Amino acid sequence: MTREEALEKRTQLERDGFCVIDDILSGEFLEELREETERMMDGHVPAIDFKYQGQHVVERGENNDAIQRLLEWPASRRALDEIGYGDFRSGGSVILLTKDPGEPALYWHQDWMQWNDPYSLSPWPQIAFLSYYLHDTSVENGCLKVIPGTHLRRIPLHDQLVPAHEQGARFVEENHPIMFSDHPDQMDVAVKAGSLTIADARLLHSTYRNQTDVRRTLVLAWHSRPLGAPAHWARPIPQEIIDRPADARYQGSRIPGEFLRAD
Repeated sequence: MTREEALEKRTQLERDGFCVIDDILSGEFLEELREETERMMDGHVPAIDFKYQGQHVVERGENNDAIQRLLEWPASRRALDEIGYGDFRSGGSVILLTKDPGEPALYWHQDWMQWNDPYSLSPWPQIAFLSYYLHDTSVENGCLKVIPGTHLRRIPLHDQLVPAHEQGARFVEENHPIMFSDHPDQMDVAVKAGSLTIADARLLHSTYRNQTDVRRTLVLAWHSRPLGAPAHWARPIPQEIIDRPADARYQGSRIPGEFLRAD
């Protein structure tokens, strides 16, 4: 990326809660990952409560050479460095998330689990998921959709959602009128195979149903960075973060509270 392109990606990540960087994986490595992920999923029977996530296979890099190479992939590390987030580090594992032919959409949710922590106000990402789609994505095969800016701004939908994943959302019906609704501000994130999608854990996102006859596979890796502003940060820092004790511990919560505010 040029400096201008990197700044544009950083700005989008901080403002909208996500960005896409094309052509991260080589064609050879992409094909290797396709074969390896199919092997990993061969014979796996997903639990019934994961029907909206698909296969949901978890693998640690230390147990799989291909996954470890993905977690250390030089082009990904270089892209993070260039956009000013080279201090993000992976948790050492990935999750395979699929949409098999005809499988249902994934409900609206956000993945931040620290809503009681003042860092929920952070104007930069603290925890992000890095997503590698192994096939071109589209509305037809279940691409990602997001509501830009909802990592920093409360909207009415936040207060209408069933809490994410194991706290309730996995058990909703496929015709739930809120969890699978369209939103006027949503954006479809259709990407090319081998691209890297970076998204803030606080961002409201979901996917479409797969209407094709081909599986759509995603390899997702969680990343986090040290507490504190990134080196490039020159804008104001919320006072609640400045005043936060360095050794503070807060009870985890998936439900946005006082630190997610409406405009």
